[in-house]
Amino acid sequence: MPAPMRFRDDIPSPALLLDLDRFESNVSRMTSHLRERGKAFRPHGKTHKCPEIAKRLVAAGAVGACTARLSEAEVFAGHGIRGLLITTAVVGGAKIDRAVDLAQVAPDTIFCVESERNVRDLSEAAARIPGLEVNLAVDLHFGRTGISPGAPALDLTRFITRQPRVRFVGLQSYDGAAAHTAPFDARRARTSGSMKQAVATRRLIEREGIACPLVSGGSTGTYRIDSEIDGVTEIQPGSFIFMDMEYGQIGGPDNTEYRDFDQALTVVATVISRRPGLAIVDAGYKAFATDRPFAPVPVDLPGAVYAWAGDEHGRIDISNVDRDVKVGDRIEFVPPHCDPTVNLYDQIHALRGNVIEAVWPIAARGKSQ
Repeated sequence: MPAPMRFRDDIPSPALLLDLDRFESNVSRMTSHLRERGKAFRPHGKTHKCPEIAKRLVAAGAVGACTARLSEAEVFAGHGIRGLLITTAVVGGAKIDRAVDLAQVAPDTIFCVESERNVRDLSEAAARIPGLEVNLAVDLHFGRTGISPGAPALDLTRFITRQPRVRFVGLQSYDGAAAHTAPFDARRARTSGSMKQAVATRRLIEREGIACPLVSGGSTGTYRIDSEIDGVTEIQPGSFIFMDMEYGQIGGPDNTEYRDFDQALTVVATVISRRPGLAIVDAGYKAFATDRPFAPVPVDLPGAVYAWAGDEHGRIDISNVDRDVKVGDRIEFVPPHCDPTVNLYDQIHALRGNVIEAVWPIAARGKSQ
């Protein structure tokens, strides 16, 4: 039997590490900010895919969790998490049947729609279950999915209200590109424009006598701005719990580094080979997301530069490092993009200092359906 893992250096690499002190500080900052402004908080589960983290966020005041996929929501619901908002439309017969099954387990789940066909499919499927009514939010288009704000969204809302077994509950108003728009003033202009269109659509719907209690949107990059807009009811940030290199580069209100939240997530790797000026670690393409045009950054190793060296390996230029780096040394890295990096791992090691406090399964890993 292997010895139990107790400390940071006991964790086999490559592995995903979470600094609990920083994680908890990040959660406290976000929840306090939104509470002071009277906004609800439904953080996005696609970032962590981990029911234990979702439960901790709910305990901190979240009204539930967003998920990007039906399969993520199924996992969260299976772990007792409620208040789910699935931000991607559920389309196709098999998925519609699964959506209805989920609505029976977690009746407050909200499904986003952008077409009459999708509304009708959900309505007809719900009608097969006695007494079931499915909650629908109209997804507004701000660059990717959704229907145009204003009159088109109003027309779809009217259609929902005429169908049996579905209930209109509000608007999904996520502008994904706004999250990383830089500098801050440009980000403010973009997200303000999007969210004000969402609020105007809400007012248009309410003038028809249709209740629209939900306007959900926002992100880690825009939460400051979106939370100040009257008519926005809740914010759905995700990456703030972990952070990554990309968010560090988007710039804050003072046009310097984005410093609202601490870097809590790292990937640990081990030096497995050494030559003059060069170290090879056991973390390559399979250890980090590679969808961004920059490589991971070593922590506490000034002057070191990482480069990809294949699926299993990374090449560290240490020619400008002022200390010796030996085979067996462990180096932690800030990932370029946290969400898809997390999706590469089965578990996350939660640490208090150097002590392993918990190992949490990433139960929704790979749930992309």
